[in-house]
Amino acid sequence: MLNLIFKRLLAAIPVMLVVATVVFLLLRLAPGDPARIIAGDMASEQAVSEVRAQMGLDQPLLTQYALAMGALLKGDLGASIISREPVATLIGQRLGPTLALALCAILLTVCAAIPLGVFSAWWHRRLIDRVTLAVTVLAFSVPAFVVGYLLILVFSVKLNWLPVQGYAGLAAGFGTFLYHMVLPTVTLATVFVALITRITRGSMLEVLGEDFVRTARAKGVPERYVLYRHALRNAAVPIVTVIGLALTTLISGVVVTETIFNIPGVGRLIVDAVLARDYPVVQGTILFFSFVYVFINLAIDLLYVVLDPRIRY
Repeated sequence: MLNLIFKRLLAAIPVMLVVATVVFLLLRLAPGDPARIIAGDMASEQAVSEVRAQMGLDQPLLTQYALAMGALLKGDLGASIISREPVATLIGQRLGPTLALALCAILLTVCAAIPLGVFSAWWHRRLIDRVTLAVTVLAFSVPAFVVGYLLILVFSVKLNWLPVQGYAGLAAGFGTFLYHMVLPTVTLATVFVALITRITRGSMLEVLGEDFVRTARAKGVPERYVLYRHALRNAAVPIVTVIGLALTTLISGVVVTETIFNIPGVGRLIVDAVLARDYPVVQGTILFFSFVYVFINLAIDLLYVVLDPRIRY
């Protein structure tokens, strides 16, 4: 097991290098000049050139790349062009809201999607199953920003039950925290609830047709034990895989959701950095999310062994 973890961590190094290279090239080759943004629209060409020299953007592209990769190898993500603060500090300041939103969304997804998928498979081809399928198709088809604005219109504007925007941490109280997290969590979790419900239903239908399930029923085992102890555990591997993919896909959803609800998380940090052409911040945040992606995939592989003892690496 330790050998697997060590190999996966070593394999993550070239992945991070490729990601850093692609982000570096995309940012440098994209239109726009951060030096002009910092200097201002009314600045002279000489002033813009001075700012560009201070930022090192007047050097050849290969020189810039070598300096950037050298800093990354030392663990230095650089400093923001706009605020001059270290990128690691900026990510640390914004990480709390993003983690809170992602954890709330995945918790809601698991608690809602797995029971819905199990009951849908149990009541296969009946009314509950058909309604669940129709609702999940609709939820999966609607973009997250549409769901967010609809929730704001209904629960904030019309009913005035929940705030339109903003974020309150746990330090403000658990009730206040939940009060501000309800709409963003539902917005982010909707598409993943639909996806995992359908995956759970499909996996359960395959397992419920196996011989060991029929044998358990023939022995008089109660249906709830058949569903959760026998069927669900054997159907858990594909479900866990999709949950892991959902966790990694939350990255893009977090960016949209944080922008809609004005949550000061890492997603908003990326959006602001892209608009300001803040190269180090964009590169640092994407590298951070890439590492999270690799770590989640490693955790999923290790969880396979716990769920199914037949799996060995």
